[in-house]
Amino acid sequence: MLTKRDLLCSAAMAALVATTTMCSPAIAQNKAEWPSLLEAKDIAEEGFIYGLPLVMYYAVMQEFAVDKNSGQFKAPFNEIKSLHHVATPEDTAVITPNSDTPYSFIWLDLRAEPMVISVPMVKKDRYFAVQLIDGNTYNFGYIGTRATGTEPGDYLVVGPGWKGETPPGIKKVFSSTTPFPLALIRTQLFDPGDMPNVEEIQAGYKAEPLSAFLKQPAPPAAPKIEFVPATTAGIKNNFFEYLDAALQFVPETQRDKAIRAKLARIGVGPGKTFVFKDLSLEHKAEILVGMRQGDDKVDKWLAGGNKNINGWNVGSFFGDEAFYNGDWLMRAGAAKGGLLGNDAVEAMYPYTRTDATGEPLDGSKHKYTITFAPGQLPPVNAFWSVTMYDGKSQLLVKNPINRYLINSPMLSAMKKEADGSLTLYIQKDSPGADKEANWLPAPDDKIYLVMRLYWPKTTTPSILPPGEGTWQPPGVRQDS
Repeated sequence: MLTKRDLLCSAAMAALVATTTMCSPAIAQNKAEWPSLLEAKDIAEEGFIYGLPLVMYYAVMQEFAVDKNSGQFKAPFNEIKSLHHVATPEDTAVITPNSDTPYSFIWLDLRAEPMVISVPMVKKDRYFAVQLIDGNTYNFGYIGTRATGTEPGDYLVVGPGWKGETPPGIKKVFSSTTPFPLALIRTQLFDPGDMPNVEEIQAGYKAEPLSAFLKQPAPPAAPKIEFVPATTAGIKNNFFEYLDAALQFVPETQRDKAIRAKLARIGVGPGKTFVFKDLSLEHKAEILVGMRQGDDKVDKWLAGGNKNINGWNVGSFFGDEAFYNGDWLMRAGAAKGGLLGNDAVEAMYPYTRTDATGEPLDGSKHKYTITFAPGQLPPVNAFWSVTMYDGKSQLLVKNPINRYLINSPMLSAMKKEADGSLTLYIQKDSPGADKEANWLPAPDDKIYLVMRLYWPKTTTPSILPPGEGTWQPPGVRQDS
């Protein structure tokens, strides 16, 4: 799940600029066109909430598919890149990264023509999923064990406005609301020795233009785009400049027409150029206040938009366009909580920063345990995990045994209690050789835990419906 936490601190950095830059002639000349101070603040607040997921997605696209010097570059558009390892603390482009499944990435450019994604045969006991995400951060389709089965197949991904017929040999057509969607592929890894088998499956994932699939001449190539470089520093200094850039590739719909019209009033939108430094000091201040209030609302939603179950936040935050239905606050909360997350039917993500009593988790102060009662392991069709993150950065935590999670494939090596219960030890130091198989190393600081339930069961016991299921995650308890 997925961009840099620093992207969310834009207001603080921009405030430094606001205190040192005076009113410029440019804004004075256009003063009549600008909304009042209060209106500008309200637009900035609403615009920040609407635009946060778009900017985060755009920034990850920059790092993964555009900027070859980003340190996180994977492959150019329409080329597949498979990682033959799971995420580690070195992977910093995306917050709360999944360290269960090696990833394959295909960032698609659908402007010239659709793309065909092909998957190989995968054995029924191995979970895999191709998650299709567009620039609105909508999950617009799935290929994989749960959604389409484990047989090989060819699937068509089309961009906005495509009206063609479904070609022969294509099992299903998926429609993206934006021209640059991401196909994010997860392939289950059972243990480190299983990687050669995963690599063999990954070699069977293919992506090719529709013309090549049909063995026909290719249409004219789409024009080259000079993407605005989305550096962390740049986003800190001017969030709305990068929203300008992102909105060029997000066609307007009936759902976002009203907020797009408001953003246009402060110079944000396709073909526009929002320049923070050119604003009057008063407008700078109101824009910053609005952004800060928007970010506070997102944090408040994250803290209370889900159901608290034994200290864990349980809810459903990811889905397609109809799922969000114009609820920009939920969409922003989902992105900030973990960009590129799955639909609830594909995976559930209980998360917590507190123990069962509500006290903040802190590895420098306490040791903790999580105990699954007999017969109460997470109910899934695929697999489950509990992953440790640094509470401040939401990135994986370096530790002496290079263990970032505990998951169900590790169960056979773990120590069970006489009654069949399973206890995980959450602490910064080893709990001792006899318990080390059950140890999830923690930082010497604040802790953020995420539980992942892949392909959750729908029969009792189940975590579904989100927040109301018959199975509940056990609380994190202080051990000392």
